[in-house]
Amino acid sequence: MAILYKICPAASWREAESEGVFRGSEIDRRDGYIHFSTGAQVADTAARHFAGADDLMLVAVDAGRLGRALQWEPARAGDLFPHLYEPLPLTAVSWTRRLPLGGDGKHRFPVLDE
Repeated sequence: MAILYKICPAASWREAESEGVFRGSEIDRRDGYIHFSTGAQVADTAARHFAGADDLMLVAVDAGRLGRALQWEPARAGDLFPHLYEPLPLTAVSWTRRLPLGGDGKHRFPVLDE
């Protein structure tokens, strides 16, 4: 099972839980797809796009449950990143965790599947 990761504000995730589907964050909706990262990419994603942000959620998603709407496309430095071109059904979510900031201002990740 390949696991993908999504970082989002906790308020956005609470909204998704009440609706039963995650429609993406503001940047996702603007870009037309939901941005994900692999386990090897997610810490850099947090540092680049969420530096200093707290009250975040880390969402682990089973890539195999996303079907053809999941596309791997080049982004930073030519790395392929997973993009989902439809809302994320919560049935594809393996787990969610808070993504706290440490004393050094960096996010503290749990052990991830890469």
